[in-house]
Amino acid sequence: MAQRLLLYTRFERFWHWAQAALVFALAATGFEVHGSWSLVGFEKAALWHNTLAWALVVLVVFAVFWHFTTGTWMQYLPTRHHIKEMLRYYLVGIFENEPHPTKKTELSKLNPLQRVTYFGLKILVFPVQIISGFAYYFRDDLAAAGIAAPIGPIAFTHTLAAFLLLLFIIAHVYLTTTGRTASSNIRAMITGWEETGEDGQSGGPRTGESGQES
Repeated sequence: MAQRLLLYTRFERFWHWAQAALVFALAATGFEVHGSWSLVGFEKAALWHNTLAWALVVLVVFAVFWHFTTGTWMQYLPTRHHIKEMLRYYLVGIFENEPHPTKKTELSKLNPLQRVTYFGLKILVFPVQIISGFAYYFRDDLAAAGIAAPIGPIAFTHTLAAFLLLLFIIAHVYLTTTGRTASSNIRAMITGWEETGEDGQSGGPRTGESGQES
């Protein structure tokens, strides 16, 4: 018999979807500024990109405050426990309908590989993206203060971080389909509730949509 756990609080769901919307919008406007396509024009894209960047900074500040005041920041600390099992699961087990090696709880929602990935994003990719973006935005002020801010390396670093973030999003969207059903992980992030097996595992073996509700 499946169990139902309230894994994601209202703020976690708001933070997740607000961050996703901002990142997608930043990617769309950023690549237009970069010249990859044309949707609203360079000037409007640049204006929207800057505005969305400030909105993301505000969201990040609130999220950091929430994570540290609630103690949930500890969930992102990397661990070596079950790393090999998770690697095997993603490379082999997931295609053979094997059960998930770890289980989610209210205090531990990320598996070991997710912890490593999110930790890297939070201490490397996101800071590089934000710092390079601000360096680009305030390049004239930096130059006036005598701080060298060559636009070429800054733009390259900002774009490289954007591509790394895009790769993460592609992998993240794919992995959301590997729960008990193709939509169960997304549904959990919308409602907050996640259905698990009798052993508390939220991953395979996979079932049909009708099987999940029985």
